[in-house]
Amino acid sequence: MPKHRLSKRGRYTALATTGAAVLAGAGIAAQTSTAATAWPAQRTYTGRAFDACTAPSLTAMKAWKRDGFYGGVAVYVGGRNRGCAQPNLTRSWVKSVDSLGWRVIPLYVGAQPPCQRSGNKERFTAATAVSVGASNAADAIAKASALGMKAGSPVYLNMESYDVGDKACNDATLAYVRSFTRTLRAKTYRAGLYGFSSSGAKAVATAEDRTDLPGNLWYALWDNQETTTRDWPWNPGLYTGHSRAHQYKANSRETRGGHTITVDRNAWDAPVAVVG
Repeated sequence: MPKHRLSKRGRYTALATTGAAVLAGAGIAAQTSTAATAWPAQRTYTGRAFDACTAPSLTAMKAWKRDGFYGGVAVYVGGRNRGCAQPNLTRSWVKSVDSLGWRVIPLYVGAQPPCQRSGNKERFTAATAVSVGASNAADAIAKASALGMKAGSPVYLNMESYDVGDKACNDATLAYVRSFTRTLRAKTYRAGLYGFSSSGAKAVATAEDRTDLPGNLWYALWDNQETTTRDWPWNPGLYTGHSRAHQYKANSRETRGGHTITVDRNAWDAPVAVVG
């Protein structure tokens, strides 16, 4: 995606160095393993979704919905490392696009690993990973709630590319991710992680200790395969039951209904926001 948190060039440099909506209970066990006594039903979307650095105008969303290619839209709800302004992203916008039939996917650009090569505004360290993870999650909940995304919604933590071979850095990253996940679950928000198949997603999928890891995994693997199964790189028993998403193409400039937007394409089979 253009800009994201890193520039387009920065994203590629960092990488090189390292349907219908339904209410369902599928995959709930993996998502609700701590804290809450009464979980809202999971809202699942299976189909194509796009993410754009800036949430498009409502006019563009209406035109793209009529086109019918996509059914889900990911939006950046907050985080100090969020790279684009969001003039359109309001509670009213979320309610309107949900009413149009879009399934909204909240993405939060939290602190980034200490070994990451980028100019991000917020990072964690081994010493601060747990506290920063908790504070970021609390902010993510507040931002999602302010946009009308109710408890039971997922929040996908955006983790850009880093060196998973750096053990100290990877350990700190997993500590941060676990803290973020615990804090979300304590407030009955579902946890997800967006990351590259070579770094953040890999770290979560291959971690031997599965305690407090997010219940949904959105992996970036730009192979142009619209699937969440055929190119799944890890144990096939992981993240089943509507818990996977795959970003399969980046920086795709597309015109639909007379409106041109540069997007990333995703194959989606995972939770989306519960909008109220």
